[in-house]
Amino acid sequence: MTLNTMIKSFAADESGAVTVDWVVLTAALVGLGIAVMASVSDGLEKLSGDIETQLTTQGVSAAF
Repeated sequence: MTLNTMIKSFAADESGAVTVDWVVLTAALVGLGIAVMASVSDGLEKLSGDIETQLTTQGVSAAF
């Protein structure tokens, strides 16, 4: 078996291709999750700051 034949046989072999597909798909989903977290976290930090400001400036009435 020549080197050229071995390379062609290796290139035509499809075993393990599904594993590569799953790795790529999983990496894409993880990347998407990180991107969503990065974009949402800024808004959540601002919102939590606004809530903190509202709660600290609001007076509490002890009498009924």
